[in-house]
Formats: sequence, structure tokens, C-alpha cells
Amino acid sequence: MPVAAASDDTLLLHNGHGISSLPVFYCPQIPRPQIQAAAHFIERKLRRILSMKKLISVILSVALFLAVAAVSAEGNGRLDEIQSRGALIVGTEGTWSPYTYHDENDNLVGFDVEVAKLIADSIGVDIQYSETVWSSIFGSLDAGQIDLVVNEVSYTEERAVKYDFSIPYTFTQRAILVKADNDGINGLSDIAGKIASNDPTSSIGQFALDNGAELDPVGEMAQSISEVLNGRADLTINTTVAFADYLKQHPESETLVKIIVVTDPAPTGHIPVLKGDEQLLNAVNEALRKAQEDGTLSELSLKYFGIDITKE
Repeated sequence: MPVAAASDDTLLLHNGHGISSLPVFYCPQIPRPQIQAAAHFIERKLRRILSMKKLISVILSVALFLAVAAVSAEGNGRLDEIQSRGALIVGTEGTWSPYTYHDENDNLVGFDVEVAKLIADSIGVDIQYSETVWSSIFGSLDAGQIDLVVNEVSYTEERAVKYDFSIPYTFTQRAILVKADNDGINGLSDIAGKIASNDPTSSIGQFALDNGAELDPVGEMAQSISEVLNGRADLTINTTVAFADYLKQHPESETLVKIIVVTDPAPTGHIPVLKGDEQLLNAVNEALRKAQEDGTLSELSLKYFGIDITKE
């Protein structure tokens, strides 16, 4: 920004875009050479400031590029990490029959356990299960301790803010279980103000709240049914197939409860992954579609539920 001479009270600054004037408070006691020296000093300072601004702009641009690249790498690198590790780590409860539970030999089995295995096989890696209580399972996904959740997870708009969901792979109905002598509850319209024994962090618990029930917070289905039978809760809500399996395992309870179907069949089973993890989501969907097309999902459903719940 060169300096040009002007009138006694003005200096002209060349700023690269033309000439602008910088007023100078002229003092007769100060010789003009000193004023010119001061002007050149100001010019050098201005040049340094402008240079710093350019440098800062470059630094910010590089930082932004690196941040975007890091996010992209994180989203695209999960599948690579799984393949490098040689194992898919799956979060599941292990306490919800017939989806995910332990058999008489304490082996982890169930419909979702085998769905997770077929996904790992499709990717070409081993399977590792991380058994986690429902209230902590999404926290494990957020922390990177597991790669995905296979636990009959329902899609909700709230969850979709943080996670991407696979195509649905089960279609079920929800039902209310009450004591056999309870004549006051015959449908959803009757549960307002009643106590429902369900997990408040689950979509079923939220379903109960949305229909006016109050919650007796219980995490496991067997315990929730016990709460109803013991009179500490008026009802519990779950899928029809989950209730059917419970009564199959506990035939002594068949005459003690009644089950009221309250919804039409709807998509209920999805597999969530971290938001933006497109490569892993595509791999999951590819495995599910293949299992749907070749009948593997239907076979698993018949094995664990006695009916095919994998088709709409």
C-alpha cells in the first residue's frame, strides 16, 4: 500500500483497488519527513495485518477440509475396520425370547442372533455378540463399542436423528397382556391412566405413554408379565409373537392372562447404524435382501415363531 504525497493535511494510500485518502492531523511543530515516516510505518503494519488475514483464511480453509475429510473417513471406514478386525460386533439384549435369549445350555440363541450371524457371513467376518441391557444399547453404539444393534429395533423419528436404519425385516402386531379376570381393559382406549409394566426407553414403552398409560419401569418381558400377575401393574405391551413364545415357555400362565391385539401388522424390525455410515448400512441391507429372496429369513422365522413374520 504505497504512500503518495497530497495536500498538507492528506496522504494518499494505494490499496490495490485504486487510491484512497487517509486524513492526517497535521501539526506544524512536527516536520513533514517525520509524518511521512509515520505513514510508511502505518503502511507496513497494514500490510502485515492483511497478510495475517490471508494466512488465517488459508488455515481455516485447510482445517475445514480436514474436518470434512475426517467425517467422511469415519463414515466410510467402519466397514473397513470390521473387515480388518475380522469380526462384526453386535449389540443385543440376550433376555428377550424368541428374539435374543439363552437356551437350556446357556448358549445365546434366537431369531435376531441368527440374523446378525447371516449379516456377518455376508460381510465375510466372524460374529461377536455384546449382551447389553436395552437402556444402554444405543450408548454402546454411540461409543463405538459395537458396530450395530440387532434386537428387533423399531424405527422412530427421534432415533432417526442420530442413526440410519436398515430395511425392515420383520412385520408384527402389538398386543396388551392383562390378568384373565381384568374386564376393564379391552383395547387401547382403556389403558389411559392405567399402569403399564414396560421399559420407558423402548418404543413399546413410548407407545404405552402415547396412549395415556403410566409406566412401571421394567426392562425384561418376563419381569413385566410378573408385575401384571402380582398386581403391581395393570398391563404390559409387547408383540404378539413375543407373548406367544412366553406362553409356550410358561404354559402354566395361559389361564392366568389374556392377550388383546391392538395394532395391524407393521414393520417392527430394523437394524440401526451410526448416522452417515453408508457403507455398513449398504452391507447390512444387501445381506437382508439376499436372506429375504432366498427364503433364509422365512426359515428362521418359522423356526423361532412358528409363523413367517418376515413378510408384510
